[in-house]
Amino acid sequence: MIAYLTGTVLETREDGVILVCGGVGYEINIPSSAATELVQGADASFYIAESISPYDGTVLYGFAHKEDKELWYLFKSAIPNTGPKKALEYLNKALRSVADFHHAIIARDPKILTSIFGFTAKTAEKLINSLKDKMDGVSIQGETKIKIASEAPYMSGVLEALTALGYSPAESRRAMEKLQTSGVKPTDKLENIVKEALRVLTK
Repeated sequence: MIAYLTGTVLETREDGVILVCGGVGYEINIPSSAATELVQGADASFYIAESISPYDGTVLYGFAHKEDKELWYLFKSAIPNTGPKKALEYLNKALRSVADFHHAIIARDPKILTSIFGFTAKTAEKLINSLKDKMDGVSIQGETKIKIASEAPYMSGVLEALTALGYSPAESRRAMEKLQTSGVKPTDKLENIVKEALRVLTK
């Protein structure tokens, strides 16, 4: 069984990479957020998990950190009707901030899962129900970036306003993340926060 690979990036796609190790090219599925950081011709390393597909044979999944691999396994094993590819999609969203994802599950807060991480309301409820008693054993990377629940009640309103102005949910979430890290004041009027978000989006 392959557990770890180090090699040179030959090709990348939206959610995968071909990594050349000792003259052999391995096709590895990885989170799309990780794929965007890869440079053709540069070295890269991944923790590897193998999955057997009846159609594709052995499929490799790669993770930048051991903790990412553990979280992927948890998604695949604990969430009903979740195969390896769907678990990778969930992981890609959770990697925005694993600490905040952990907090949202423990706090049973679907609003954060939908507004910041981009899950649908149905999926957010499924994640909470499936993981609420299992997250304590998950290794957490980094510190929380997002003020959860009652600390940030303005967030949903800002996201709705940006979406109404024609920005995509992904663009709106990125703007909100930047405002969070720049120290936006939750006590400000909603209109002022929306104006700050628009400045971020139009830079």
